[in-house]
Amino acid sequence: MKIVIAGAGKIGFFLAKKLALSNHVVSIIDRDKSVCEEIAKILNNILVINGDSCDPRILEEAGIDQADVVAAVTGDDEDNLIICQLAKEKFNVKRAVARVNNPDSEHIFAELGIDVPVDATKIIAKVIEEEVSFSDFINLMTFKRGKLAIVRIDLPKDSPVINKEIRNITLPQNSVLVSLVRGEEVIVPKGDTVLKAGDDIIALTLVGNESQLLSVLAGNL
Repeated sequence: MKIVIAGAGKIGFFLAKKLALSNHVVSIIDRDKSVCEEIAKILNNILVINGDSCDPRILEEAGIDQADVVAAVTGDDEDNLIICQLAKEKFNVKRAVARVNNPDSEHIFAELGIDVPVDATKIIAKVIEEEVSFSDFINLMTFKRGKLAIVRIDLPKDSPVINKEIRNITLPQNSVLVSLVRGEEVIVPKGDTVLKAGDDIIALTLVGNESQLLSVLAGNL
């Protein structure tokens, strides 16, 4: 498949790396010239474009007119929404996958028919490669709207859970750690996963439990 990725941060980089290794034709776009130069050195089998992914001309340069999938994984929800809308409405790309940074933005993406995965490279890659729909996931979130919350946090050095296995951490009821990014690695947490300072964690919990969950993971902020 031909895949265009907007955003070359941690998620975008590992997504491009994984998909390229699976023999897909990958283009990646980012505003930061130094980031693009670094990725071009590491991933010499993909097309790296320095520019604004919200600019149709840049998207065309990345080959969006031939793309099967566009993955908007920048750190800005508004940009991701614009990119996906351009992909679907201007370039007629069949599948637009978005990273959602703010859970409050989720319903907007869903209402526009954009697939909205949790921020995890393996899940996004699964949506792209297997051409499955995230409708079941979105329906679940819709059914539970007002009851579920997604929490994201970078573990500080003084976090009380540093160097602890997840199985030994008492999370609030109905809370689960979904994914974590550590350096250049995306990890699906298991019971024996040991948390480290700087881990970028995505967790799912009930609305009302967010502050308790943050307290467990980060201590008194």
